[in-house]
Amino acid sequence: MSNPQQLRYSKEHEWLTGAEDGVSTVGITEFAANALGDVVFVQLPDVGDTVSAGETCGELESTKSVSDLYAPVSGEVTETNQDVVDDPSLVNTAPFTGGWLFKVRVADEPGDLLTADEYTAFSGN
Repeated sequence: MSNPQQLRYSKEHEWLTGAEDGVSTVGITEFAANALGDVVFVQLPDVGDTVSAGETCGELESTKSVSDLYAPVSGEVTETNQDVVDDPSLVNTAPFTGGWLFKVRVADEPGDLLTADEYTAFSGN
């Protein structure tokens, strides 16, 4: 599996795009999606919610378990991916594209986000 070089990663297995006009896109990695198994339900933060880096902001339910979704940065949620709410399998089939979860206006980017190479070494994938 290949982790896109342009993204940053959290140790909780979320990815984050570089900010465009202060807004970044968040999703979970292919490694996390594979570990979860078939995702059947996604609970995302609401537009307008404030999320805090490292804090729980939603849930992903699979046929195996329920896992918390963590915010990789602090900021205000500007958009959620309704497609992934309607079809949670997108998290498994397209974790880095159509399976994105939400967009956030970044207020505070923590310094502990990993590069693709660092995340690959951390996750072993």
